Amino acid sequence: MKRRVVVTGLGLVTPLGTGLEKSWNNICSGKSGIDLITRFDVSNYGVQIAAEVKDFKSDDFMDKKQVKHLDLFVQYGIAAAMMAMKDSGFEVTEENCERIGVITGCGMGGLPTIEKYHKVCLERGPKRITPFFIPMVIPNMPSGHISMVLKTKGPNLTLTTACAAGTHAVGEAYRHIKYGSSDMVITGGTEAVVCPLGISGFAAMKALSTRNDSPQEASRPFDRERDGFVMAEGSGMLVLEEYEQALARGARIYAEVTGYGLSSDAYHIAAPPENGEGGARAMKVALQDAGFTPDRIDYINAHGTSTPLNDRCETIAIKTVFGDHAKSLAVSSTKSMTGHMLGAAGGLSLYLRHSV
Repeated sequence: MKRRVVVTGLGLVTPLGTGLEKSWNNICSGKSGIDLITRFDVSNYGVQIAAEVKDFKSDDFMDKKQVKHLDLFVQYGIAAAMMAMKDSGFEVTEENCERIGVITGCGMGGLPTIEKYHKVCLERGPKRITPFFIPMVIPNMPSGHISMVLKTKGPNLTLTTACAAGTHAVGEAYRHIKYGSSDMVITGGTEAVVCPLGISGFAAMKALSTRNDSPQEASRPFDRERDGFVMAEGSGMLVLEEYEQALARGARIYAEVTGYGLSSDAYHIAAPPENGEGGARAMKVALQDAGFTPDRIDYINAHGTSTPLNDRCETIAIKTVFGDHAKSLAVSSTKSMTGHMLGAAGGLSLYLRHSV
């Protein structure tokens, strides 16, 4: 029997602030989290802007000894998950822990730590590499640490599907609850690769905006003068829960997850097909899964990366799926204020979808 799935907890670490209230208030105020990079010297870089998390204090969520052995993307994920569980009001016990899972998404893992210890290895030798190096960088560390911190013993998975990772994680969490293998799943995405290699790599692909003289206007989804996305970091986590359980415990229900769809373009390693058919197929599958007709939809928080290819192809995909109804849809992308959080983008945008 298929079960209903609802959202009962939210947690955010974003360039607009740590915590739901700060991020949401800044988004509603139209503030931008994009500015010149402060994490490292960018004076000789073609791209000098990013959306860094500015107010995060790891000590608020974990002890100093633990922090030393955690890459920033893991810290962000743990913090967002802890806030989401606190927001849900749910208590993990020995009786229910095996029915609670953790499914997270991450695009690139601990790239800054890889940079750091590659330099250590070259300059000081292989014996200077910390034994924590591998556990610091592999993409499944957020889900693993979250389960240890929150004492959950259900399914534990990590999706590494690039910029779709956070969305895929939430979708798979939804399925785990819908089909009965879990009653609750902490899910979302986390990413932190504002570092020399991260910026240089995406810049080499000509994917990033070079509007260094006006950072807060650089990310402009669907604008005619868009010239690329702006790298961002952070984490967005949600608590998904089986509807009857949430109802029985008097949980605050933010929204219901009713459909999920995914597909493959089978086209190119980085570019979507010009007709947007892969994205269109995923939206059609999600509508079918929800049992909705296109006219049931009134708002789309689009991927809207601010790259010339994505925004055009995504527009075509939306028009393909929704036909004449597309003219009545409200479509926007909050990446204009947050930048593109890569594997964490889905966790953030899903929060914003049911907050609008």
